[in-house]
Amino acid sequence: MQYATLRGPVRAVDGVSFDIGEGEVVGLAGESGSGKSTVALALIRVLHPPAMIKGGEVRFRGRDVLAMSDRELEQFRWRDVSMVFQSAMNSLNPVMTIGDQIVDAIRAHERVSERQARERAAELLRIVGIEASRIDSYPHQLSGGMRQRAVIATALALNPPLMIMDEPTTALDVVVQKEIMQQIEDLKERLGFSILFITHDLSLLVEFSTRIAIMYAGEIVELAPARELFDNPLHPYTQGLMSSFPSITGEKRKLTGIPGSPPDMVAPPSGCRFHPRCPYRREKYEQVVPRLMEVSPGHFVACHLYAEGRRATLERTEIGYEQEEE
Repeated sequence: MQYATLRGPVRAVDGVSFDIGEGEVVGLAGESGSGKSTVALALIRVLHPPAMIKGGEVRFRGRDVLAMSDRELEQFRWRDVSMVFQSAMNSLNPVMTIGDQIVDAIRAHERVSERQARERAAELLRIVGIEASRIDSYPHQLSGGMRQRAVIATALALNPPLMIMDEPTTALDVVVQKEIMQQIEDLKERLGFSILFITHDLSLLVEFSTRIAIMYAGEIVELAPARELFDNPLHPYTQGLMSSFPSITGEKRKLTGIPGSPPDMVAPPSGCRFHPRCPYRREKYEQVVPRLMEVSPGHFVACHLYAEGRRATLERTEIGYEQEEE
């Protein structure tokens, strides 16, 4: 996927490939601008010019979404895959009540009466923890947490087997964030849908996801089961992300960031796109693109260190990274 700009094309997502199993939660993490939201929008084909999908496939139960007609897409969206967008206030129509917006979603796909759709909308609000009496409320009359729950209720309207959640708890305080995450987990267990969960908060993903993919500069650099990724991060970028959030147990340490900034995607670095910021970079590899390889069962990493048979570790110090190789 790429965007046309005055400076030239920006390939925001390049060679990304992953699968989501039934009932699974796959997390997608990375810094802002890494391509996470572009992946989500491409999966349901809601990217608009200057965005372009230049190749590849998006397969859902054997069907290629990129080959679907407009009519097929209308049926696919919300019935097969729904999406919870980043900002609930921007996702909701400010001049329509919450109930009317859910009713619209239902009646666009099912032949039901207004009364039946409204009863379903009230039930959905109750499912996500909102009193049915708030069905006639406008978005501005709800708190941030309630608006986010209303968006989730709308995404659940047709019981889709896959839900995409793009930063669903951004800008919410930690108490409300925890409540909503617990509610999402309860709903998943109750209704059985799968989730693609996108966030820059890696600590949140570790607790919630089955597997996690780490994106950097439009590419997946590491993919592993959530607990494996937490206990044994392999890519230097993943290790840097892990070093940037605090632990509530153990020894207190000064947090460290990742030196430098994400690359200019009009002219990304050659070879490994992380090499300008990597403490292990080697000049001989700066022109060679690392491939995503399986280094242990289910654990994939794109890093030249593992092609060499080495293991990289980053120890947190007060001044940044301390380098060690095994």
